[in-house]
Amino acid sequence: MKLLGLDPGLQNTGWGIILVEGNHLSFVDGGTVRTDKSLSLAERLLQLHEGLRDVITQYQPTEAAVEETFVNKNPNSTLKLGQARGIALLVPAQHGLPVAEYTPNLVKKTVVGSGHAAKEQIQMMVKIILPSCRDGLGPDAADALAVAICHAHHRQTSDVIAKAIAGGTR
Repeated sequence: MKLLGLDPGLQNTGWGIILVEGNHLSFVDGGTVRTDKSLSLAERLLQLHEGLRDVITQYQPTEAAVEETFVNKNPNSTLKLGQARGIALLVPAQHGLPVAEYTPNLVKKTVVGSGHAAKEQIQMMVKIILPSCRDGLGPDAADALAVAICHAHHRQTSDVIAKAIAGGTR
């Protein structure tokens, strides 16, 4: 199964694709969809939409996971980030993908072991978990890969619980 992780942002939305085969995770690709600051908000959201659509079309993931937005000190920035996050939720749904959401603290705790890990720690652990991950992906793509890794781990746990419940009801 191919999982798409997304770290939404209006200026930079990170994306990462991993392949899950049993308990084995492997790196497929990752990158960042960037928007042009000189454009209107609507045009920037369209750039995000088109960029994410292209990623999904190229890699054909089976599921997606999106990091939930934290609240900024600036309400205007929070609203813009929320709109970018809306695009990150919408595009996979338009392609028929199930979309999961994870808080930043849960992603960090799953990948690093601490809910308050620094970006550098996340990047380091992503490279350890996905050794074939290439250098130079950047922090947004690393965060997106961390979201995908988090989803892979929590999805597997949910599957085990569901199978145990189904087995117990027969």
